Amino acid sequence: MKIKCLIIDDEPLAINVIKNYLEPVENFEVIDTFSNPIEGLNFLKNNRVDVIFLDINMPVLDGINFIKSLENPPLLVITSAYSQFAIETYELDVLDYLVKPIEFPRLMKTLNKISKRLENKTNSPQENSTDSPFIFVKIDKKRMKKIFFNEILVIESLKDYLKINTLTGKYIIHSTLSDFTDLLPEKNFLRIHRSYTIAIDKIDAVEGNSIEIEGLRYVIGRSYIDHVKQRILNSSI
Repeated sequence: MKIKCLIIDDEPLAINVIKNYLEPVENFEVIDTFSNPIEGLNFLKNNRVDVIFLDINMPVLDGINFIKSLENPPLLVITSAYSQFAIETYELDVLDYLVKPIEFPRLMKTLNKISKRLENKTNSPQENSTDSPFIFVKIDKKRMKKIFFNEILVIESLKDYLKINTLTGKYIIHSTLSDFTDLLPEKNFLRIHRSYTIAIDKIDAVEGNSIEIEGLRYVIGRSYIDHVKQRILNSSI
């Protein structure tokens, strides 16, 4: 099944660049394009989309508020001529941020991310699974979220808060990394730094003093490195 893509950008030339890049890529299909973000919102009400390539600076409705208006957003890739919005969009669970002019090799890295994320999501446990262990975390004053342990990628310390990166989303909770790590199955998770705890089975590569997960590198702390490498060695075949 092809990955359905939507492109929203007020510049026709920018739309054509991405559309032309995607055309020869076998597993991706551009199902529609819009220069008006409001028309894009209306399209999403009645059509399934796997990923949106979205500009930031647009009339009537900018990309930031477009994202905030979505209840159940698909994967989101920002395509902008300005890099200063990257931090703000990262908090909105954007998969990637492409700065124009976009080169094809850079886009291919994004397409690989998209494919992997969707594959993991397809293979992840369903919410009604009774066999997969999970934990409930408080993500705001009124909402508790169920998170399956085998969906967790990385837990990142943000001073008095944590960011839990999973196969299906990112969640901010109020906790310390030590306290939350103690709640996780020790055989499946590993503290690698004062700021990071990672899922061992989600490690894609180990190089020097860093670990790669989902295309991102996480530094192993100096005081953790011997223990981390021993655990990883014991987990390998």
